[in-house]
Amino acid sequence: MGRKLVAELVGTFILVFGGCGSAVFAAAFPKVGIGLVGVSIAFGLTVLGCAYAFGGVSGCHLNPAVSVGLAAAGRFPAKELPGYIIAQVVGAALAAGALLLLLNGQPGGYDASVGGLAANGFGAHSPGKYNMTSALVAEVLLTFIFLTVIIGATSSHAHGALAGVAIGLTLTLVHLVGIPITNLSVNPARSTGPALFVGGWALQQLWLFWVAPIIGAVAAGLLGRYIHAAKADAKA
Repeated sequence: MGRKLVAELVGTFILVFGGCGSAVFAAAFPKVGIGLVGVSIAFGLTVLGCAYAFGGVSGCHLNPAVSVGLAAAGRFPAKELPGYIIAQVVGAALAAGALLLLLNGQPGGYDASVGGLAANGFGAHSPGKYNMTSALVAEVLLTFIFLTVIIGATSSHAHGALAGVAIGLTLTLVHLVGIPITNLSVNPARSTGPALFVGGWALQQLWLFWVAPIIGAVAAGLLGRYIHAAKADAKA
């Protein structure tokens, strides 16, 4: 496995372990639970840290939707998509397994099918009981917003040193909006990791958390290809 794929695997592991870990361990911890805001910040911080740790190696995608969106924007070779996506999903699954191992250390253990392991869902499995349509629209729009910022922040005319800050803050923002709706995905790998251990409903609903983020990412990629090409033409 090449250095890029190892970076994507490890980075996605950190993202899922840190973000989902904050949700299952600390979100509702007695008296000092971090809640919605804390979990949103945790996801943003993991991406911020990984951007500087792995950005120079693999681009720090950590997310199949990001890889697909960048390919649609003409920033990433489509031939590398399979390797990146596999590495990202493996990293997410390993992180979910590590979280489950730790959770089983509490009295009585932990039943992922009951506790949820921060899996994404809609209907009865949405934190706010939002239906499938709301979940689909939210995941498309929030992924579109996230990818639009990524593409802009990493463009040739942006301040590259601050890209990680912009991306991390935007991931925090979309989590603040989306956690009540679906627990927020905008990342098919992040959704797949917990779903593999929760099984049942999580696997049945997983399709939405692949389809919607990919649609949002492709739309952002095509928009970014047009907008940033136009700016490049204006400077020429």
